[in-house]
Amino acid sequence: MKKAFLIFILMLIIPLKIEAYNLGESAILMEEDTKRVLVSKNMNKKKLIASTTKIMTAVIAIESGKTDKTVKVTDKVLEAYGSSIYLSVGEKMKLEDMLYGLMMQSGNDAALMIADYLGGEEKFVKKMNDKAKEIGMKNTSFKNPHGLDEKTQNYSTAYDMALLMRYANSFPLFKKITGCKKHTVKTDEKTYQWTNKNKLLYTYKYTTGGKTGYTDKAHRTLVTSASKDGLNLIVVTLNDGNDFENHKELYEYGFNNYEMVKVFDKDNMNLPNKKIYALDDYFYPLTSQEKKLITIDYKIKEKDNYKNEEEVGSAIVKLSGKTIHEEKLYISVKENSTKKNSWFSKLIDKLFS
Repeated sequence: MKKAFLIFILMLIIPLKIEAYNLGESAILMEEDTKRVLVSKNMNKKKLIASTTKIMTAVIAIESGKTDKTVKVTDKVLEAYGSSIYLSVGEKMKLEDMLYGLMMQSGNDAALMIADYLGGEEKFVKKMNDKAKEIGMKNTSFKNPHGLDEKTQNYSTAYDMALLMRYANSFPLFKKITGCKKHTVKTDEKTYQWTNKNKLLYTYKYTTGGKTGYTDKAHRTLVTSASKDGLNLIVVTLNDGNDFENHKELYEYGFNNYEMVKVFDKDNMNLPNKKIYALDDYFYPLTSQEKKLITIDYKIKEKDNYKNEEEVGSAIVKLSGKTIHEEKLYISVKENSTKKNSWFSKLIDKLFS
């Protein structure tokens, strides 16, 4: 009863800031398309991230464009320890299949082989850090491709890892792999049968993917995503002993209280000049109470002559007076080409002007 009452009280706060509720050391519930944070607890606190590191490892591998290539396992694999898919020196495996072993079984040997194949561990880790900067992960530092932290440590935050999962989910192959429950691989030496370690895939029907992690120093780490009724959510928990259940509760909170609302309609702008147009609609996750708090301000540059399809201003979407989105506006000033180029039309204009 006490836990249920506490959840009810916390759900009255928008956006929800959980400090007392037991979500481990840090956590976040983010809406994927807009990056809106719906729930947070110490979301910018730097923490060891264990094997959730492998989300970035998978991203770099997918972006290499070599997932259809075959990797020959080198002696580098002998450095691997901890969770493994048990690759053998000299064995050949398609890079895409190795990614299944990386994400489903958290194979540290797979992580080492992927990095080794794609330029070596040092260059690969640099690519990881460069990509982190590119997608806005300001409080993240990668030192290895697997997440083991006895020798080198990978640090990030719940917020940064949510940004990473958001980016990773933009790749269909990543979503296919992390959403896979069982996968069979045949190499030149043996047959593998893998089952995904992400329990949410079996216990929460809206789950679309994710990655588990654990080390003695980092404790339990978990990054997952789920979708329902057009609402795409991401949850990250770091150092959370009850992570799977907490992810479910956060998703239920999000799905029960928010929906994606079209807050800007490009076909129904409240403007007297019908020649001004926008290219896209804009959707934003809102509670039923928040829908009434949306306003749109239009800022238009006034001038005597416009070029066709010139940017002339923006529509500023606000929630409770705070800007959440700006949509660029353009103007259409096309003229009838026949009239413009006709000598007769020009003569008529001159005579009667």
